[in-house]
Amino acid sequence: MKPNILLITADQWRGDCLSAVGHPAVKTPNVDALAAEGVLFRRHYAGAAPCSPARATLYTGLYQMNHRVCQNGSPLDARFDNVALAGRRAGYDPTLFGYTDVSPDPRAVDAQDPVLTTYEGVLAGFTVGQILLEHERQWLSWLRSRGHEDAWTRDVHGSGELGAAPAYGADETQTAFLTDAFLAWREIQDRPWFAHISYLRPHPPFCVPEPYNSMFAPGDGPAYARAASRAEEMAVHPFTRYAMSQQTKSSFVHGAEGPVSGWTAEDFDRIRAVYYGMIAEVDAQFGRIVAALRESGQWENTLVIFTSDHAEMMGDHWSLGKGGYQDGSYHIPLVIRDPSASDVAGRQVDAFTSAADIMPTLCERLGLRPRNHQDGSSLLPFTQGDAPAGWRDAAFFEFDFRDVVDGEREAHFDLHSNQCNLSVVRDKAFKYVHFAGLPPLLFDLEKDPDELVNVAEDPAYAMTRLRYAEKLLSLRAAHLDQTLAYTELTPEGPVSRPTV
Repeated sequence: MKPNILLITADQWRGDCLSAVGHPAVKTPNVDALAAEGVLFRRHYAGAAPCSPARATLYTGLYQMNHRVCQNGSPLDARFDNVALAGRRAGYDPTLFGYTDVSPDPRAVDAQDPVLTTYEGVLAGFTVGQILLEHERQWLSWLRSRGHEDAWTRDVHGSGELGAAPAYGADETQTAFLTDAFLAWREIQDRPWFAHISYLRPHPPFCVPEPYNSMFAPGDGPAYARAASRAEEMAVHPFTRYAMSQQTKSSFVHGAEGPVSGWTAEDFDRIRAVYYGMIAEVDAQFGRIVAALRESGQWENTLVIFTSDHAEMMGDHWSLGKGGYQDGSYHIPLVIRDPSASDVAGRQVDAFTSAADIMPTLCERLGLRPRNHQDGSSLLPFTQGDAPAGWRDAAFFEFDFRDVVDGEREAHFDLHSNQCNLSVVRDKAFKYVHFAGLPPLLFDLEKDPDELVNVAEDPAYAMTRLRYAEKLLSLRAAHLDQTLAYTELTPEGPVSRPTV
């Protein structure tokens, strides 16, 4: 019998924010329970940031260097296969609850089509069960139906007061809204189903109702990975200095004004406590789903993938949000629970894995072959208790900071758009950051796990820098689009030996 497929993404959830991996403050009993029945990947990384580039990697199995979704608003090439199209080939009707943040290929639609005015399109192949876009109007309408007559705008999140609880309740969040929609849909399914629940939280604005708003105290959590002062942090690299100067409070707390640099260390503590509460709220709603599936008898036939698109700096390096090169933006959770592999329940994997691995994993599990080359590799051997031979020994991720519309970043750095990007290769010992148009960075992670001291120009590290630059070059060369490279025409016809 075909399994049900449940793919859950919780937007902007850090990989270290699980009690299952030993976080000193966060409590995630329901995701922990999922890990106890499945496999937890401890070194799982997003392929890019922000949302659209990150999700393009997750959905297609391609690195940014190949899918070329560079920013929110960069179109996704219509020729690429994805998890939803693959699901349809396996006989499912993949159904979305939330959003996919995919900008459609403008070559495939009429120039007057309004889908070309937003980056919040729906990934090809998905049927929409319940959409939830950035303006949140769908959720606001639901709030009004529950008696919140003034819920017409995002002002329901507050008016700028740091750490204040919103007017809506714990069972009225965006997470609850999508959970309710999924549970109602699931009750009427009469065949194996494929659902993608794309939760907005713990993405900003950073606010959450009680009891989650006061569940954690300011100061709870580990020490921040950051320099002693913002000035020291900004001195690490020209990109760091620019990126920190561009952060505004309104991006993170609704109604707040001014630059993030105006927030004190104590303010960051309060924001982090709220962020932890938002994670607890998502975990609780996920628990409702698990309980319903158990009660209905569907749990034992449901493959669950719980992950995020990208992570959140949350005060590390005096920053909030995502982007750049630090681990805080890219290290994300991944738990896979496959009911056909219960003998590996509770396994934790320390190998480096990527969001690009999700697409090939689903394809192999469903007996499919992706219709174009894949940068990721199937995680199925890990979920079945094996250790794949020749597995990667490092994480790889990318960030493109071009500004196609206004050219402001290009002007600031005096670079062309195609020079406004960076690539990262990061193993257990070192992190190397290569900028197309700016000086590189190198961090000795064994001596400097918080990535505070750039040793790229230190003569003692010259050979290390060269070795990692070559490693990155080799990685990129090996992952250039291989879709037709494995095909050769012969007198007997085409011969194709693709690898996944």
